[in-house]
Amino acid sequence: MCENNNLDSSPLVGIVTPSYNAEEYIDETIKSVINQTYTHWEMIIVDDISTDKTIDIVKEYAKKDSRIHYYILDEKGGASLARNKAIREAKGKYIAFLDADDVWKKDKLYKQVKFMEENHYDFTYHNYELINAKSIQLHKLRVAPQCISYKRALIGCSIGCLSVMYNKKTIGAVQIKRLDKRNDDALWFKILEKCKYGYLLDENLALYRIGNSSISSGSKTKLLKYHYQLYKNHGFSFFSSLFFTFTNIIIYFWNKRREIDI
Repeated sequence: MCENNNLDSSPLVGIVTPSYNAEEYIDETIKSVINQTYTHWEMIIVDDISTDKTIDIVKEYAKKDSRIHYYILDEKGGASLARNKAIREAKGKYIAFLDADDVWKKDKLYKQVKFMEENHYDFTYHNYELINAKSIQLHKLRVAPQCISYKRALIGCSIGCLSVMYNKKTIGAVQIKRLDKRNDDALWFKILEKCKYGYLLDENLALYRIGNSSISSGSKTKLLKYHYQLYKNHGFSFFSSLFFTFTNIIIYFWNKRREIDI
């Protein structure tokens, strides 16, 4: 386990948010950050050249709150390259991830920073519940594993991007190759190579939006391609990439069956 024994009383958290044509949801997403009980954060929003009013909405929030920063990619690069840019720009000890259509509960940052500081963890995540495109709670909870290793993550990684926090001070500014889907898993692989384990904060601290066609959808065939490319990008052979692709899909459907009614 990677450890950091130098505890800060109120470490800065860099919040990484890629955006693209998210005008319908980004207002709610930003408000969920502003409403956090933990206030020592910076929100870095990197836009992938949206064609709607996303960046106008972000600019208005940035004018009112100096903790919100925004950038626009020079050319389209997808969520993976937008996250890379945000991670590089972040000044915080910790990096947290929040996509432009998801929502945090108000104590998320406070509880997760406390969990990491008290236990000297460098990579943590938590449970989260599902909402639909209209922000209606679906009373379904996705529960993550108590602990995850690099080898376990390769087989199937059931960690929600909106739940992850890692220690940039010890692990560094993790960067990945462009991948338009499953790029969050690529980040977890790289983090877990440096920090052997990730740990669960066993609380429901966020709302994950499903059914948003502009951000979350994709044909099953394309998802297979992206899963395969995920492993190829990570340096695995053709046969190993195929093996991990199919184990990942099996784990995905197994985890879907394990969603808890709340």
